[in-house]
Amino acid sequence: MRPPIASLVVLLLVVAAVTVLSLGRIPVGGVPRAVPDGEQQIAADTALTMRTSVEAEAASVRRTADAYPGTAASTPTATLKALTSGRKSVLGSALLDARTGKLLAAGGSAVPLAGVDVARTASGRGAIAPRLTASDGPRNLLYFARVTLPAQQADPDQDPLADRPDRSWLLVVREALPAVTAYGDGRTVEVLDASGATLATATHGTASRTAADRGLPAAAARAAGGSDDGADASGSLLGASSGDRRAVAGWARVDEAAGTGGDDGLGLVVLTSHSVPATTAPVDHSGFALRAAGVLVGLALLLGLALRFCLQRPLLRLYLSAGRLAKGAGGGDQATSAELHRQVPVHGFGEVARIGRALDALRRQLAGESAPAAEVPGRRAPGYRALAVAGVVLLACWGAPMIFLLNRADTATAIPAAVLADQQTRTEIASNRLRQSLDQSYTDLSEAAAALPGRKTAEQKDLLRRVLDDHRQYRSLYLLDRSGDTTLRVGDAPLRTLTEVPGGSGITTVNTSGRLPAIAAYTPVPGVGGGTAATGTVLFGEIDVKVLNSTLQRPKLGSVWVTDGDDKVLASSVGYRAFQSLPESGLNRLVRATRTAPGTVGTAASAVSRTSSGPSVDAAAPLAQRGPTARLGWHVVTAEPAAALQIPAVQAEQRTMLAGILGLSLGAACLGWLHVVVIRPLRAVAVFAERLVGGDRRTVLHPVNHDEIGSITRSLELVRQALAERDRTARSAPAAGAARSAHANTLPR
Repeated sequence: MRPPIASLVVLLLVVAAVTVLSLGRIPVGGVPRAVPDGEQQIAADTALTMRTSVEAEAASVRRTADAYPGTAASTPTATLKALTSGRKSVLGSALLDARTGKLLAAGGSAVPLAGVDVARTASGRGAIAPRLTASDGPRNLLYFARVTLPAQQADPDQDPLADRPDRSWLLVVREALPAVTAYGDGRTVEVLDASGATLATATHGTASRTAADRGLPAAAARAAGGSDDGADASGSLLGASSGDRRAVAGWARVDEAAGTGGDDGLGLVVLTSHSVPATTAPVDHSGFALRAAGVLVGLALLLGLALRFCLQRPLLRLYLSAGRLAKGAGGGDQATSAELHRQVPVHGFGEVARIGRALDALRRQLAGESAPAAEVPGRRAPGYRALAVAGVVLLACWGAPMIFLLNRADTATAIPAAVLADQQTRTEIASNRLRQSLDQSYTDLSEAAAALPGRKTAEQKDLLRRVLDDHRQYRSLYLLDRSGDTTLRVGDAPLRTLTEVPGGSGITTVNTSGRLPAIAAYTPVPGVGGGTAATGTVLFGEIDVKVLNSTLQRPKLGSVWVTDGDDKVLASSVGYRAFQSLPESGLNRLVRATRTAPGTVGTAASAVSRTSSGPSVDAAAPLAQRGPTARLGWHVVTAEPAAALQIPAVQAEQRTMLAGILGLSLGAACLGWLHVVVIRPLRAVAVFAERLVGGDRRTVLHPVNHDEIGSITRSLELVRQALAERDRTARSAPAAGAARSAHANTLPR
């Protein structure tokens, strides 16, 4: 019985110490940690958007080079013009010999190739990662692609079938950095190189002087240079203070995607900054922690002393009394037999007292006294089970208020305005990233549709199959005629259930029920020669919803949903059913709040809501205000539990609840342990002892454990054996006397 009691006291003291340490370490002033963390994630999201744009442009350059139908008669100048004429963002281009590095053709502004080993770059396997130009002059990006053409036939009399090495060229395209967009009023976004020099900048609204801390770019560049390699290497910085405001900045590296085959990163760093209130309302939780811990220490000592004096000590005395009685029952010398004439003291209450009275009654039976049944009370008083229940109730009186009442975070004031604004900003960035993904799918489909006219059915199928292989976002590509019948398909079976073919082009949903939503880009196939005459055929590309789901997943953004115009879920970063409603009614109200006027796209909105699991930081943003997705009426909705954010008021609520749960659960577990190993066996022994007093000599008592109760059980078994032997002796003596009398009466006859 000692381990449960000792564990109860020790564990409750540990919980008290944890309460003091955890609540005492919550910051009471300054900028909440959630604000720099949010700025860090905004920088990482912005860097991801920029990296996605760079990768999409690099992939487009490579696809253009791979699709170029070069012949043996193609010249470098004609090839370069064909490869770059359709690209409006090209500042300059060059075509180089992949083996010698010789410049074969150039167009536009000069392409700086300092530091580029052409032969080594072109000879590698896999895609060539884009690079940042050298520091001399404007900093732009260089995109690379390998171009392979058949060898030229220099001699007309030469055998055209003779084996000659193909011509290997390297296409280099120079383009400006992708434009960056700043979200959130007063936020500035800067694109830095490795030295901290600003290459591009964008500001939303009016940037404050505090946010314009010129030491932040250099600090961000140093931090990025010393960070571990990774696509999302990021961090946060605190800038200068001005009055009651302080600059908060986040930085993130912009690297090429893993597996591109490049050895060099872009060397770009995204820096975001804005100013926030420098102080928050100071709330010191250390006093509350000391009071709560003091009460728990008092309860621990009270329960420990109560169990020691009411259970442990009486039970040990009972154990000694039972041992002495067992020795006396065994007989032997005069000293042990004298124990039968020594009254067994009754200690404690409940089961211990019942066993003590039963032992004394058994002692008198062994000593030859009569009427033992009067010693067994007819009505039993509360036992030790009531003591254990009272202990749980006392702990519940401490733990329940900690769990449900004390240190509750106020939904209206607990979440700083900066944290709410950051959630809205990240939701807008997620919406923009999703829009870019859908717009790119539409652009890729339009390029495929433009290449279909004039081809035979087999050639069209091969073309669509190549498009499907090159663009993993599609799960199926198919052509529909005017009646809605499928004339050609590649990929998986379409999920489309709508029979009507929409007019024009864009993005739409092509089903309204089922296990998976079907989102598709569509565009009419133009006439032969690029004319505008309608052919009546529409190319559809169903987008894999798993690709959209992966686009929505970002650290510390919480749950993300994409809803249609009827607020039904089309995609999500968490598990969902197709076309289900949003899980909380507050999210629906937030979506409606983004619609500022009937027929308009609306603006982003955010709010704090109280859910069953605590406060939640929610935001909603329209999917797009321009492009093929603008008229859909879709929204991106996010919900991040405040418990996942480092907000002082929420941290205090969490840690208070944790202390209450730990104290109540550990205390109840120890008392339950005591009930299982001590109280319940003790009740069983009390019942057996009273039966033995009442004359039950047949029930054999088997000790279950080798502890105090097991020793008492063994002593009772020895007493039972002694009583049974005495009863047999008493019954056999009259029988033997009667037999001797009968034998004597027969002798005279």
